[in-house]
Amino acid sequence: MLEALSYSFIQNAIIAGVLVSIITGIIGSLIVVNKMVFLSGGIAHSAYGGIGLSIYFGLPMLLSTSIFSVIITIIIALLTYKKRENLDTIIGLTWAMGMSLGILLVDLTPGYNADLMSYLFGSILAVNNEDISFMLILLGFIIFTLLLFYRDILAVSYDSEYAKLRGVKTRFFYTLILLLSALSIVISIKIVGLILVIALLTIPIYISQRFCNTLFSMMIVSGFFSMIFTILGLIISYNFDLSSGPSIILVSSFFMFSIIVFEFLNNIKKEI
Repeated sequence: MLEALSYSFIQNAIIAGVLVSIITGIIGSLIVVNKMVFLSGGIAHSAYGGIGLSIYFGLPMLLSTSIFSVIITIIIALLTYKKRENLDTIIGLTWAMGMSLGILLVDLTPGYNADLMSYLFGSILAVNNEDISFMLILLGFIIFTLLLFYRDILAVSYDSEYAKLRGVKTRFFYTLILLLSALSIVISIKIVGLILVIALLTIPIYISQRFCNTLFSMMIVSGFFSMIFTILGLIISYNFDLSSGPSIILVSSFFMFSIIVFEFLNNIKKEI
């Protein structure tokens, strides 16, 4: 693997993996504590409509997918903030619509043989300098937002009703968290694809919850775990000539299930 570091595409993959690990560590923590995992899955699959638009009209993939996902997210936020009972229906509709639109646009693109696997399961080795720039801008924006609104986001995440009584604009922060999630999902698609993106956003958080007592520490520890999983996944992918996205998620899953088994056996030991 060391000789591979001389290749620019490997260097880009490692940089992208680190940046996305930090992003997903922060945003994944917000998604989990706000119980938005299923909602984020809907946004992730809806994003395929943006991919279809970028292919059909020849637009930059990240730009068009980001804009499309933001629009879908705003619609979801407007329709579900007060009527959470409609959440499953709205997510199902946007999920199906986005995927269908994307597939049809790809089919209608003249002479285009789409490599759908790279969008469904990621292609971290195809990351370029523009993608890395987008990741840096997004990470900077996320950190700036957290520094500015951390207390309000913390209040909304753990007790939105109490936060509302305190005068916190809960609708604004609900929408803001969704928008940050949408942009993070779009950039994560490049790494692990549509199918696996939610695993990247939740598995490191699931593990970090066992070691953390605060949201801030959870974000840091989740980002650290995500970095380890991403780098290990890249090493396995390179050495065995496997797809990078699934390799990263399988490494993450292995660690998660190892912790589950260890806790299970430890509980049995205590009972005995």
